Amino acid sequence: MALLTIRDAGLAYGLQPLLDRADLTVGEGERIGLIGRNGTGKSSLLKVIAGQAALDDGVIERRDAVRIVLVEQEPLLPPASTLRESLVRRGALEAQDERDRWRVEVRLSGFLHRYGLDEAQSPESASGGERKRAALALALAMQPDLLLLDEPTNHLDVDGIALTEDLLLKVPASIVVTHDRAFLDRIAMRIVELDRGLLRSYPGNFAAYESRKAAELAAEASAARKFDQFWRQEEAWIRKGVEARRTRNEGRVRRLESLREQRAQRRQRIGNVRLAVDAGERSGVLVAELDRVWKAFGASTLVRDLSLRVMRGDRLALLGRNGAGKSTLLKIILGEVRPDRGQVRLGTRLQVAYFDQMREQLDPERSLAQTISPGSEWVETGSGRKHVLSYLADFLFPPQRASAPVKALSGGERNRLLLARLFAQPTNLLVLDEPTNDLDIDTLELLEATLQAYAGTLLLVSHDRAFLDNIATQTLVAEGDGVWKEYVGGYSDWVAQRAAAPPAKAAVGSARDPAPQPAPAAGCAGTPVARGGARPSRARMTFKEQRELDALPDEIEALEREQHELSGRMCAPDYHRQGVEQLKADRHRAEEIEVMLRERFERWGALDAKAQAPRTTR
Repeated sequence: MALLTIRDAGLAYGLQPLLDRADLTVGEGERIGLIGRNGTGKSSLLKVIAGQAALDDGVIERRDAVRIVLVEQEPLLPPASTLRESLVRRGALEAQDERDRWRVEVRLSGFLHRYGLDEAQSPESASGGERKRAALALALAMQPDLLLLDEPTNHLDVDGIALTEDLLLKVPASIVVTHDRAFLDRIAMRIVELDRGLLRSYPGNFAAYESRKAAELAAEASAARKFDQFWRQEEAWIRKGVEARRTRNEGRVRRLESLREQRAQRRQRIGNVRLAVDAGERSGVLVAELDRVWKAFGASTLVRDLSLRVMRGDRLALLGRNGAGKSTLLKIILGEVRPDRGQVRLGTRLQVAYFDQMREQLDPERSLAQTISPGSEWVETGSGRKHVLSYLADFLFPPQRASAPVKALSGGERNRLLLARLFAQPTNLLVLDEPTNDLDIDTLELLEATLQAYAGTLLLVSHDRAFLDNIATQTLVAEGDGVWKEYVGGYSDWVAQRAAAPPAKAAVGSARDPAPQPAPAAGCAGTPVARGGARPSRARMTFKEQRELDALPDEIEALEREQHELSGRMCAPDYHRQGVEQLKADRHRAEEIEVMLRERFERWGALDAKAQAPRTTR
């Protein structure tokens, strides 16, 4: 049964319509990922669905007594003495009756605890991440039939994102606006794209959407080329003039007029940002070196005895919970903050560009042109001199907006402007503190491609897991109590290495532990050599283990076949029309198959290793 239906929706701010005869149906049990370029109207659509804004045209129908809750990009908390009291006041505005309000308050404490929030904290002192977690806790406590989330991962750390994913899987239905591709891959059952006023639906998660969208864009480009070729032929015919009047082919003339009107009304796909970073002069081989660095604020130790080298060409990502000290550590590496103990040495010929997550480098009263090129109409880039209007156009700012103040820009537009400002100067050390917030997916992927081609050194703070996997060569992780540890690779590599690491007590001995015994000498294959000159021979497997090993490949093949068939069914165009129980059962089975496959692969590896391992003879 549909929770919500939108038909022939029209909504416009300015010249271009945000919704242009758009249709959408949201069914029970659906989790929809709503995507689209910045400025296309995703947040406006969520407000319409939540009843906070009205359509200019069209119809929106909501099921009777359906409860819809919206969590905005930047949630506002009412003034109050405590965080809990502020949330209770916010929730009271949406509660239907007194009994409902009491139930929400009871559940609220549990969700605040799960998000690690202090109920007694002052809402005025809450950070952006704490405000977002508090708003999410309240929304979940209200048990909505349809939960609307606008960029829920902004300001959240990795643990907060993972918790939100887990909780969202239990919500009856949801629509999520996010640029976090890993988040969409885990929670989305359907992707809805808002593109040039229309809502297009794609079954499956974001990975399934990407493959379908690539083919669709190729077909659209081919159709546009054929249309333009036909239009040019008709234009050439009509311009003959005399022949046209002599033949009096009025039908062909009318057809040309229709083509001209279609071409004029055809809304072109929004262009891509054109990014390029000038790496400037090569820095020295050593960019920065930290030797036994400590840093504390009050009783909180953010950095404990850290030694680190950053070399030219490194792409170092910093990962940790909110408040772990990532931004502080960045400033220590750059020499902007002095450590309490230890030494920091910077390399030579460094040209630093710093992307600040708070965008403090942007003056809200200055115009876009003044922000990019103060006192000049020209921008000097690595590829040459460029007029400021042309340079702004590369970042999707039209000429008429060049004189607009920064304060008039949206969050995503401010991020694009800050990137434009940074990339206008040569830099061999690029420092990006949460650069992905508010960027749409297309711009995010282009930023990834630009950074992958960047020849300088990159220091990066981000909680976007896919972004980290695609950019980082090593990851420095805050492991608690000021301890930082370096891992090779990006986020997924860190997760794999952390899972494979031995327990801390086994890995690190204390002063009271007995002295470690010397390891036995190793042979050429790294296997222990038996004492007394005994020769290695095959390990003996039991008959039951051998039968299990022989059967595992067929079991794994059967599970993978079932997984493929289930995935194909879940990606079918009409899959979202299945009943709620079927959707839940399929999701549960998909997760079950993943666990079973992992267990069988691990068991296969263990048995195969036993079969191949040598044993000692007596």
